[in-house]
Amino acid sequence: MVESPKIAVFDFFSGAGGASCGFRNAGLSIALALDSDPEAAATYASNFGEAEFLCKPIQSLTDEDIWPVLERHGGSLKLFCGCAPCQPFTRQKTHRRKRDVRAPLLEAFGELVRRWKPELVFVENVPGMQRLRKGRGPLRHFLRLLETSNYHFALGVVAAQDYGVAQCRRRLVLVASRLGRMALPAPTHGPGRPHPYRTVRNAIADIPAIGAGDAYGDSSRYPNHRAARLSAVNMARVRATPHDGGSRADWPATLQLECHTRKHDNGGTHSGHTDVYGRMIWDRPASGLTTRCISLSNGRFGHPEQDRAISVREAARIQGFPDSFVFSGSLNSMARQIGNAVPVELAEAFGRHFLAHASIHWWEA
Repeated sequence: MVESPKIAVFDFFSGAGGASCGFRNAGLSIALALDSDPEAAATYASNFGEAEFLCKPIQSLTDEDIWPVLERHGGSLKLFCGCAPCQPFTRQKTHRRKRDVRAPLLEAFGELVRRWKPELVFVENVPGMQRLRKGRGPLRHFLRLLETSNYHFALGVVAAQDYGVAQCRRRLVLVASRLGRMALPAPTHGPGRPHPYRTVRNAIADIPAIGAGDAYGDSSRYPNHRAARLSAVNMARVRATPHDGGSRADWPATLQLECHTRKHDNGGTHSGHTDVYGRMIWDRPASGLTTRCISLSNGRFGHPEQDRAISVREAARIQGFPDSFVFSGSLNSMARQIGNAVPVELAEAFGRHFLAHASIHWWEA
């Protein structure tokens, strides 16, 4: 039997490590990671002891930072992962500066790809990034770089729930290879596919109950199972929200927010984002998690039946992190790390796809 190739992952913009966690689950080796957020760096370092970690901006990366790690993994194919912060490209950031300082991050990652020419490349971001493809934005420059560097690539928008993630989350994904042609992996979950969608119930039903503002007593068993506090009025609101999918539309008038009931000049009502203050539904995937995924007022992040928003651990479960994965930092920081992470099962599906692709092509390269 021919030995399967080994793949070493270099995870730039690693955050807490969602992509690394999924790739490791798939059987890839994590060689190096980089992120400039100190709290995300602390989380990453405590969960990936096998990897070299650099807490610095990608623009300050040097050959001396990368070359020794490349040498240590000389017998492996190299996968460069570049999931840059998505805020410059998201629709939710409507008042951003014309030149967000984070937008050139993909260009900096592209320079690393051009310089070191890894066999494999993975990029994940919000679908809004694709709208820049036809212009002169960073994605278009990156695709041209891949073309001139002899990469085959596939680009498309995928739904995370189609790959086993317990939330509805659309992502722009790019896979590239110097070994041969490759496509995006086929969806595995949902109607007519091998597996049903993973739901909120699948992800969090077994986690013990806690109250708003409380933490579970046995942190070794359920680490980071902490929920945000609620004000008295928000506690009244969540209690007035029916279990298993209720929303603020179910509240009495005395609990309604003024900003959701004020009238426009034309007589219409400003309804705002309809999901805020809503409860999750047990037997469906959750709504996409954001960096405020433990806040009742920032999305459909209410627990399906307990009177609180989901905890850090529940958010981590929905994002695919195992209970052995412990987060560092403040409550808000941990929520931000989880919301920014690549969903673990999505990365795992793509990791298996890279392994299958490499097994076919690497002897031909």
